[in-house]
Amino acid sequence: MNAFFAYMFLGLSLSAPIGPINAAQLDKGARFGFTHAWLVGFGAMCADLLYMLLIYFGLAHFLDTPFMKTFLWLFGSFVLLYTGIETLKNMKKAVATRGIETATKSSSFRSGFLMALTNPLNILFWLGIYGSILAESVQQHGFAQVLWHSFGIFAGILLWDVVMATLASTFHKFGNQTTLQVISVLAGISLIVFGLYFGYQAFLQLTH
Repeated sequence: MNAFFAYMFLGLSLSAPIGPINAAQLDKGARFGFTHAWLVGFGAMCADLLYMLLIYFGLAHFLDTPFMKTFLWLFGSFVLLYTGIETLKNMKKAVATRGIETATKSSSFRSGFLMALTNPLNILFWLGIYGSILAESVQQHGFAQVLWHSFGIFAGILLWDVVMATLASTFHKFGNQTTLQVISVLAGISLIVFGLYFGYQAFLQLTH
């Protein structure tokens, strides 16, 4: 049980730093409420689960090839830039109609899933940290303990998802128009900055 809580804290710690997923959750939650913010995080968690399974079954080596790294940086840049620009474009419209769900739940889930799936930093975590956890746990404790540790990590990620969705939904309920506009602007700019960073990393991969 102690190991479970330790890995749960690891999942919580890895989710907490501000990144594109948190920025998207704040924006969706402020505009459309708890469910949309939670679905962004849940979509990201499903992408995490996919990477975990790839590593668990030894199929992740192809993610570390130069071609895949370049492709993911480029595609990740496109996803983040597009989402950031759309966030800024729809800011006034979304704030004006915040009492009406103008975004579908599937689009919130899809945006979180694509952001996490095409985030090479996310892949580095699963290849690096989770890969080492997997190797150590299998060697010392067997596969049953690996599943227990993995479940702890995902429990931490899920807990942070709920925390972020709750925080974002408070802005939706109690924030005035100016507050919601500021959140949308900051979220949109954050996503664009991350998108430019991903594009720069793709450029470095291409010229390496």
